[in-house]
Amino acid sequence: MTVVRRVGAEAAPTVLEIVRAAFATRPALDPPADALGETEESIAAALTHGGLVAGCDTGDDDAPQGGRSVGALVLDPDGDTLWLRRVGVLPEVRDHGVATTLVTAALDSAEDFSEVAVLAREELPGTSKFWREHGFVPVGGTSPYVELRRPAPHTYDAPDAQAMRDLGESLAVTLRAGDVVVLSGGLGAGKTTFTQGLGAGLGVRGDVTSPTFVISRVHPSLADGPPLVHVDAYRLGGVAELDDLDLDTSLDDAVTVVEWGEGIAEGLADDRVEVRIERAVGDPAGDLDPRRVRIAPVGRRWLGALTP
Repeated sequence: MTVVRRVGAEAAPTVLEIVRAAFATRPALDPPADALGETEESIAAALTHGGLVAGCDTGDDDAPQGGRSVGALVLDPDGDTLWLRRVGVLPEVRDHGVATTLVTAALDSAEDFSEVAVLAREELPGTSKFWREHGFVPVGGTSPYVELRRPAPHTYDAPDAQAMRDLGESLAVTLRAGDVVVLSGGLGAGKTTFTQGLGAGLGVRGDVTSPTFVISRVHPSLADGPPLVHVDAYRLGGVAELDDLDLDTSLDDAVTVVEWGEGIAEGLADDRVEVRIERAVGDPAGDLDPRRVRIAPVGRRWLGALTP
């Protein structure tokens, strides 16, 4: 298991070792990667605002916390943007998900920012592909660098059903025809309640209820806004069955919400909003059943569209 921990300047020797090992095995570049010129002092200075180190947890109680350090990155805030620098993984653990775990933890560290950004080299298309797979989109850059960005995800507390509806209604203000919202969470997490808020914010007709048995339901706008297409993918076997619903005919004209859509509905649109609802720890003696809602916009459409 990979464990990620937040570090500061004290971890400079560890981070430098990982950076040197990771960048030294990459193809020779002209000009050479700046990372190869790093020193312990320069890394310590870069870690002023913190960094992340990934370790392989060996299960040995006598091992250091997080086990052997195998990946690292530097967090570099600049206004509303959190830059990820010196992202590196030891060569022997590449393709083991360490980089993905690091990036996921970095996105979780971006709550106070609007966007997360990285630089990749033009000569390394595989690196840019990795970032695109994690929701980053190219926005320019100065040769030989490509700048990629993605909106930062944000997490909200929803202590009760009304708070969940309010969250949905506040998101609806930013939605327009063609937008796709992918909802995930366990049974009873509050996905339909969240969608009720979306429907209220969009001003659509009809009671928004779970469409489990009809698979999808269309709610026309009561004004001149887009309709809401509400899909429940719980009973669908995969992407092929979702395609069979012919949703593409309405995607451009409607706001489409897919419950149980994780792993199925992402292919509907490169630009989408992924919403994950999880139960939080409530007061066992009380009546509250609080939730935490993670809203993660993905794609160029959402760059600069939402703020923390």
